[in-house]
Amino acid sequence: MIGRDAEKMVAVGLVWGATNALMRKGALIWDQALKSTPQTNTSQLKKWLKLLLIWQYTLPFLINLSASATFFSILSNTPISLAVPVTNATTFAATAVFGMILGEETRVGLALFGTSLIVFGVYICIT
Repeated sequence: MIGRDAEKMVAVGLVWGATNALMRKGALIWDQALKSTPQTNTSQLKKWLKLLLIWQYTLPFLINLSASATFFSILSNTPISLAVPVTNATTFAATAVFGMILGEETRVGLALFGTSLIVFGVYICIT
């Protein structure tokens, strides 16, 4: 049972990591849109709604939430002491890798070294 759940945990971490990097890109688009509009007394609610209208943020956000639902489903069958480290470590590594793919400035050598340590740690946890 743990083997199948381990696959799900890694998949959730990969989805969370990818969507984290994509949401950051969408948030940067939102930030540029806010800076390009005249400064008025815009409410926080209007700013938030403007963010939700940016599909580059909203679509990854919805996918991220779907992965969260899957994570809670995994918790019903897997010890939290295993599920949290595996998914969080995978998320961290995936965020770094997808950030590099999307062109974020990264110290590639250190990021890849850290990511390989994370992958090794996840492997130890699930075997």
